[in-house]
Amino acid sequence: MLTIGQLADYVGVTVRAIRHYHQRGLLPEPERDASGYRRYGADAVVDLIRIKTLAAAGVPLARIKTLLSAGPEQFAQAVAQIDRALAARIRDLQQQRHRVAELAAGDQLFLPPEAVALLSRLSSLGVTDRAVQLERDGWIVMAARSPDLTVRWAAEKLALLDEEDFRHIYLAVDQAFDWDPADPRLDDLADAMVAYAARRRPDRAPGRELADDPVTVALLSAQPSVTSPAWQRLGELAGERRRAAGRPGG
Repeated sequence: MLTIGQLADYVGVTVRAIRHYHQRGLLPEPERDASGYRRYGADAVVDLIRIKTLAAAGVPLARIKTLLSAGPEQFAQAVAQIDRALAARIRDLQQQRHRVAELAAGDQLFLPPEAVALLSRLSSLGVTDRAVQLERDGWIVMAARSPDLTVRWAAEKLALLDEEDFRHIYLAVDQAFDWDPADPRLDDLADAMVAYAARRRPDRAPGRELADDPVTVALLSAQPSVTSPAWQRLGELAGERRRAAGRPGG
């Protein structure tokens, strides 16, 4: 006959585990002997080995109690059911691992390749992290609503970056964030922006297609604004020049 400590050592579990199995009704708790110790026989060893084996296989303790008293056919059916449940859990975990692995792809998880290429090009041109983040957030909002339009616009903007005039204006606007609002360079930049816009075909203006989707317009408008006194002044100057030229958008 074994004490609880001897039983634990023999089977390879802890005394605490045995007491937990007692509390859960999995392992019968023997009466104490004359010395006040509980003594376990061979049946307890067999039961404890079965409990340990089932638990190690991932069988919930709530099911183990039923399996211990099940006949061969019932036991086989229960094990098959547990196996199916484990297989489903494995599939779920594998899908989670796949999603976690996708996270390492960064922007590729949220954006089409064209938008990712655009962000990469901006970074390579020396655009500030601030501007890249603004671009990224805007494209993510667009991609969720209009993936096809996002692909086309991102590809167009990527192509525009090959134009020296557009690239110069983009970089200048990014740098102007930190300028003094009275900096005379803002006047020149506003002139360049309006002149470039005038050379672009009006029917290709993104706002024309975007206006048909008020949800996206609202989301983009609700983005946390990142601006500066210089950017605000630049917007005012560009607006004044568009109105003076009788062009929309001012």
